[in-house]
Amino acid sequence: QVLLVESGGGLVQAGGSLRISCAASGRTFSFSSLDMGWFRQAPGKEREFVAAGRWSNGRTKYANSVKGRFTISRDNAKNTVYLQMNSLKPDDTATYYCAAARGRLILGSSPNEYDYWGQGTQVTVSS
Repeated sequence: QVLLVESGGGLVQAGGSLRISCAASGRTFSFSSLDMGWFRQAPGKEREFVAAGRWSNGRTKYANSVKGRFTISRDNAKNTVYLQMNSLKPDDTATYYCAAARGRLILGSSPNEYDYWGQGTQVTVSS
């Protein structure tokens, strides 16, 4: 069992930056064996893919809407994955969820690839 807890959300003005975190815990897993991803969901909309990282080769993948602005990273020593968000836009407003996959991610953008999900952290970007 893997527990994911997001933090770091808040209110940011358009053009600003924010870094959200996802801490993983569980005594029967190895964080380094997990591939991680970020999704977000705005009110009335489906949960959409944001970013993913594959630990085995370090490759990352981003949704077109955030490419060049967001960066996913991880610190295995802290069992934590991060999402650095720069040049934030009002359209980025959503609840952000981190997710973990036991198996190696192939697409990364598919929710079906992930086994564990966090509770979400709210990010609000004002204009």
